[in-house]
Amino acid sequence: MRNDPPADNRGSVAHVLVWDIPTRLFHWSIVLLLFISWLSADQGFMTVHLWSGSALLALLLFRIAWGIVGSTTSRFRDFIHPPRKIAGYLKAMASGEKPLHAGHNPAGGLMVAILIAVLLAQALTGLLANDGMHFSGPFANWVSEEGSAQATTLHRMIFNVILLLIWCHIVAVGFYLFVKGDNLVRPMFTGKKPHTHVPAGLQIKFTRLYIALLLLILTVGVVAWIAIQGAF
Repeated sequence: MRNDPPADNRGSVAHVLVWDIPTRLFHWSIVLLLFISWLSADQGFMTVHLWSGSALLALLLFRIAWGIVGSTTSRFRDFIHPPRKIAGYLKAMASGEKPLHAGHNPAGGLMVAILIAVLLAQALTGLLANDGMHFSGPFANWVSEEGSAQATTLHRMIFNVILLLIWCHIVAVGFYLFVKGDNLVRPMFTGKKPHTHVPAGLQIKFTRLYIALLLLILTVGVVAWIAIQGAF
């Protein structure tokens, strides 16, 4: 599907649709689930923690699939770049240039890939973790007591890495907003960027929403199967 951006009253293009609905919903759902996961663990609501972690895993599996078959700006091949291109982008930014990208820029794309990998590791170690008293992950009994304890320790350590990545993400967003004058938050709500922030002549293809729904149903089913297997 071709992306035809709307025009303002003067006949010039005002904004360009760059982010599809599934990607935006994924982004804000992850933010919400991370908060719920932290709060539930901090307050000892481990059943809630298990459900939020399971939902997080389902969404991460969905995002991986969406990164393959999703809309142009949501695909991994659009925002994961070799180190040379990332370094070139950072060098251009340092020299005062403002390279245009419809979706994630090379540095932002690297951050997204790292976040997905770290969050996936957090969710998977949670399947093997236990608190030593009242709670065990679905697969905690599938490994030795020592193995579960190691997974629990790793689960807690990874959370500190997540906090660091969140801090880096917030700092980067603030830098783009206050130094470069580029609001990265608003497009994650509206899906649109000003046309001056998007390469000229860009063509964005959007994958149909029913495919996203089918993928989400599939990933939820996979996580539910994992939970059922862990119960036996």
